Amino acid sequence: MRRPMSRKYLWLLLIAGVVIVADQGTKFLVLDRLTTAFAGASNRLGVYVGAAPAPAFDGYHYRPSSDVVLSDDFFRLRYAENPGAAFGLFRQLPDSLRGPLFHLVSVGAVLLIAFYYSRLTGAADEKWARVGLPLVLGGALGNYLDRLARGFVIDFIEAHWFDKASWPAFNIADSAICAGVAMLIIDSFVRKEKPATRVTA
Repeated sequence: MRRPMSRKYLWLLLIAGVVIVADQGTKFLVLDRLTTAFAGASNRLGVYVGAAPAPAFDGYHYRPSSDVVLSDDFFRLRYAENPGAAFGLFRQLPDSLRGPLFHLVSVGAVLLIAFYYSRLTGAADEKWARVGLPLVLGGALGNYLDRLARGFVIDFIEAHWFDKASWPAFNIADSAICAGVAMLIIDSFVRKEKPATRVTA
């Protein structure tokens, strides 16, 4: 019994770890290529994990320097700072409320995911949950690391429709959370509770 259980948790750590590394790696590249954050810095990693400088008049802590157009009409990469939740939710809350709220929600989400994952038995019909939960965990921790380091989340993916309509900027962590939640929704339909065995006298 130990071997399947150990593989289960190894799978959790592997998927969540890949999401965190991909998320933090792309955010480092965004600061390096799309802002002036590392200009003149001898230790770029120290700048990345350190506290952000005070915001300028326009609210930015780091100065955007360029953007990358992936599709003129649909996608581009552009530096953005998000003090709120995924896709900018709750960014208007005052700092005195937003900070404690996000710490509480992040820790609560990790505990809830760990509890739910511990209840998985390894059955074949749990495959959606076995991938979905680690994706959500990795995404939640990726964004939480941003909040711990600098108080806001780095976003950089912009989806737009001919610049007439746009989706709020997001990042790899947000994408992993959305994919994980979608898998958990599928899991709720695919996996059905086994009916209780009827006891007869």
